[in-house]
Amino acid sequence: MRFVLNVLWLVLCGFWMAIGYAVAGIVCCVLVVTIPFGIASFRIANYALWPFGRTIVQRPTAGAPSAIGNVIWFVFAGIWLAIGHLITGIALCLTIIGIPLGIASFKMIPISLTPLGREIVDSRTAAW
Repeated sequence: MRFVLNVLWLVLCGFWMAIGYAVAGIVCCVLVVTIPFGIASFRIANYALWPFGRTIVQRPTAGAPSAIGNVIWFVFAGIWLAIGHLITGIALCLTIIGIPLGIASFKMIPISLTPLGREIVDSRTAAW
């Protein structure tokens, strides 16, 4: 079932959301100071392509620098990517088949707002 949902996700919205994250990552990598943001953006782009079967967990070793970085990310890129997920999720929820995909898009909003200090892991190995 995850494979089917991932393929539907990729075709309907995953490719475009991944492009948005990749563009944000390229812009961040062009500015040398924001390379950590670019790396985080590329990680999320990978997650945006194939989200089902993976989950997001807090990294316990993340400290104050990631919190400060998340504030900067929120202002410059996070809010725009979160709006993209919100609009995509609403559009997907207009059909019965798109409801699980819309919910997945809504679940990606927190990582699009604050990507630093989080890890993307396989849902089977995630500690609950």
